[in-house]
Amino acid sequence: MLSSILFTLGLGGACGAVLSVASKVFYVYEDPRIAEVENLTAGANCGGCGYPGCSGAAEAVVAGKAPPSVCILVGPENVAAIAEIVGGEAGTAEALKSYNECLGGLRATDRFFYQGAQKCNAVASLYGGKRDCTIGCLGYGDCVRSCKFDALVIGEEGYPVVDYEKCVGCGACQVVCPKTIIEVSPMSARLMHLNREDDALAPCQQTCPAEIDIPRYVDHIRRGEYEEAVNTIRERNPLLLTCGRVCPHPCEEMCRRAIEDDPVSINQLKRFVADLEMNSGKRYPIACNPDTGKTIAIIGGGPAGLTAAYFLRRLGHHPTIFEVQPELGGMLRYGIPEYRLPKKTLDWEIQGILNLGVEHHVNVEMGRDFDLASLVGAGFDAVFFGVGAWNDYNLNIPGEDLKGCFTGINFLARVGRNEKVEIGKRAAVVGGGNTAIDCVRTLVRMGLEKVYLVYRRTRKEMPANEVEIVAAEHEGIEFVFLAAPNRVLEDENGQVAGLEYLKMELGEPDASGRRRPVPVEGSETVLDVDMIISAIGQNPNLSFIREGTRLEDLELTRWSTFEVNPETCQTNVPYIFAAGDNQTGPATVVEAIGGARRAARAMDQFLRGKPVVGEPRALLAEKKIDESLFERVPGIKKTRRVEMPELPVKERIACFDEVDLVINEDNALHESRRCLNCCRLCYDPDLSIPEIKTSKTAA
Repeated sequence: MLSSILFTLGLGGACGAVLSVASKVFYVYEDPRIAEVENLTAGANCGGCGYPGCSGAAEAVVAGKAPPSVCILVGPENVAAIAEIVGGEAGTAEALKSYNECLGGLRATDRFFYQGAQKCNAVASLYGGKRDCTIGCLGYGDCVRSCKFDALVIGEEGYPVVDYEKCVGCGACQVVCPKTIIEVSPMSARLMHLNREDDALAPCQQTCPAEIDIPRYVDHIRRGEYEEAVNTIRERNPLLLTCGRVCPHPCEEMCRRAIEDDPVSINQLKRFVADLEMNSGKRYPIACNPDTGKTIAIIGGGPAGLTAAYFLRRLGHHPTIFEVQPELGGMLRYGIPEYRLPKKTLDWEIQGILNLGVEHHVNVEMGRDFDLASLVGAGFDAVFFGVGAWNDYNLNIPGEDLKGCFTGINFLARVGRNEKVEIGKRAAVVGGGNTAIDCVRTLVRMGLEKVYLVYRRTRKEMPANEVEIVAAEHEGIEFVFLAAPNRVLEDENGQVAGLEYLKMELGEPDASGRRRPVPVEGSETVLDVDMIISAIGQNPNLSFIREGTRLEDLELTRWSTFEVNPETCQTNVPYIFAAGDNQTGPATVVEAIGGARRAARAMDQFLRGKPVVGEPRALLAEKKIDESLFERVPGIKKTRRVEMPELPVKERIACFDEVDLVINEDNALHESRRCLNCCRLCYDPDLSIPEIKTSKTAA
């Protein structure tokens, strides 16, 4: 008995000794801070942080591989406590939300029918899915079952609908989706996303230079969700009030409804919700990311500069605008007349951008009041150029320097600044673009007896917007086509006494695809005018680029525009970017907006120390998704397109009041229901779209 007890004690002592040695040899130290940090996380093990559970995230935080804000579910108090434990700064993480790209759902036609397979991944593994659409939602709800927060349901139209109040951005839905049409992303990713070849895109969205998600915002209007519509537009375009008035809406040219009916009045719908906010007495909130401490000098306060500043500020950076004119707006203020874009409307829109924390300085000129060296010396981390195209081309004919001769942009800018301009009684404006149309319509409102528009081709070749040409015709402008100015006649006082022109006839097409005008010998004809405005084009004023400065190293094109990488808008000087007219040459406002957003995306990469690269699958320029351009839309019931309300001609030519007016709510709802809510292959004909009743009313 005693021997047994002694043996047991000896064995226990020996085991204890072995274990003691083993604990020294094989001891694994665990930092006690890991447990402390883990206790402050949500304990959901949702994977939204990108680590294997909360313990994995805690280890990463303690190791310095993740920030204290790594857990997407905890509040600022816990983030601050975690930061205190590891001795770092709390910081703030961007909120992640689930976002569904496909609104097709049950609309897409079935190619295969599977019995027994009731999961998206199972069906996708069999010949890629059951539908003709290769990218669309399969609708079996794998994403819904994966969500542990009840933030997803399959809606009545067969696609997942996200409850953003419940969504925590854990990413489980994105992981299980075999079609990658549901993704979890932060606000910055939404703002900076470029249209891709594999995106769910309607033709109208592919054609919009600003890449606005048109079907989505029109659908919001259809449902009476006006604030949501504004927010959708603002993801890509901060100047929706302006574009609702002056955009030539190329999107409508690609509207599928136009195949069988009139295109949807997309631009009027944009203006409807934009004006609704402006007239409501409040501004919808605009979120900005946490401060990065990075500063950017924006040279030029026109549409490109304002857009770049807007997106950079929302990304957390600090842009400062430097503008040579007395007020911000650039061509929007000084090149577009009041009757098209009222200054009070422009002021409201610009103030909304400044309210985000954008600084600005006016009456300061690059090369005179400051230069690149002073900007770098002041600590700016990057520079963006958006100075516009302010230099008018001359006619290069005898007499164009006489008293009574003007150039288009200079004339409009002087009127825009309320300067006194000595006008005549009879005027000729030379040109066929939007600037020429703006000049003739402005002259009519200034009380001239007769206004001519002289153009060397025919009406068909005019590059101006069709609606502007029609408006000018209604207002009594006399068009003189196939006429090329030859010389300006002079009276005894050195004043314009007439415009001599040569009659033209159209020959073979030139590089632009338009037939080249050829003069007819002996066809000299004189217009009886005492005022002439040349509006035949502009180019940027880059006189601030001087020898002996860093700017001298910038590469320019033969058109005196900035040479940039078209995918990033970055120049050959890495910290300098450019977009808008000083990069593309004279173009539309919406093209300047699209370019500036692309530049902001690249600047964000540069400021964060990342490689400055474009989107490798980006759908840029004139490129389109071929399968989305089908030629038939069966089932369409023709309905009237809402007409733009406008001031009567007799009333409007006597003042500078806004001509084009906003549609009312009933017409906006009617027009939104005409939208087929297209994607790449599927759409909703009117017969399948129920009448939607809404209790919301326009303010």
